[in-house]
Amino acid sequence: MAVVEGNRDLQSSDVVKLETHIKGESLWASAGKRLLRNRLAVLGGIIIILTILLAIFADAIAIKPYFETDLPSGDSAPYWVTQVFTSMVPVENGGYVKINNDYPLGADKLGRDIFSRIVYGTRISLAVALVGPILALAVGVGWGLVAGYFGGWIDNTMMRIVDIMYAFPTLLFIILLMTFFRFSTATPEPGSFAYAMGQLDKSMGGLLFIFVGIGLTSWMQMARLVRGQVLSAREKEYVESAKSMGATTPRIMWQHILPNIMGPLIVAETLTIPQYISYEAFLSFIGLGVQVPTPSWGSMISEGSRAVSSYPNQAIFPALALFVVMFAFNFLGDGLRDALDPRMRGVE
Repeated sequence: MAVVEGNRDLQSSDVVKLETHIKGESLWASAGKRLLRNRLAVLGGIIIILTILLAIFADAIAIKPYFETDLPSGDSAPYWVTQVFTSMVPVENGGYVKINNDYPLGADKLGRDIFSRIVYGTRISLAVALVGPILALAVGVGWGLVAGYFGGWIDNTMMRIVDIMYAFPTLLFIILLMTFFRFSTATPEPGSFAYAMGQLDKSMGGLLFIFVGIGLTSWMQMARLVRGQVLSAREKEYVESAKSMGATTPRIMWQHILPNIMGPLIVAETLTIPQYISYEAFLSFIGLGVQVPTPSWGSMISEGSRAVSSYPNQAIFPALALFVVMFAFNFLGDGLRDALDPRMRGVE
């Protein structure tokens, strides 16, 4: 069969077959490919995965228990550390540093293995990195959805509450909360609620009140972001279509609007995780974080800073661990931001 078009005969093989389907690519699939092309984001993801594995298998990876002390081995270091930090002169060369190669990164003043404490410290940082976003999403998403969707006096009332809480500097607010919780549960009457909270905090190594402090402040930024996204999304055609089909308000909010605004929320929370980790490290640094002998990178930096001129390894190694993990989350967050940007779709 031939189809005549002007002076040209078109064969049937030249005719486009309408039944041929062109396979499309979803936004998430396209975002995943762009994310994998971002080398820094991939590097950050690999570091985070390795850190998670380190935390899970800390008992097998750590050389010694994090609480085990050996006073005769206090302030000792392996030979290679003295070669990196030339100010640390071994005793054999007329210096003051005791050489002990049983400790890969050295020992603190109590003879506790720095490497093992850094390994166990990953559990603290990752716990904060996990709990912070969960609390932020659990409270902030619901708060922002309701405020943004209903608008009017409901929006004004809910967001004024957020503004009032924003009036306090976040870190100062957390410090005041931690101080209040710690002192109110210091010597409580046995059987009271304060006593139960204090015992639970001790069983968690001092993390409970850190979670409470972060949880009471982390959701506000998320609520503002969700509200702004909802204000834009509620006017979209798919929302109007859902309303015309008789969808209930909760169904529209949770099954139509929320899935379409998840991209910016994931990116924002990923970029905020280093802030949660830094809060815990700072609280531990000033003595309001985890309780002794639970290892935390912040508390290790604080203890090592007192002898940083003589034993810099005691502060620098945990600081490097904190630095690497925080930058890994930043790299991953930046990669997710670029990958989930609809304007980048189709751009190599």
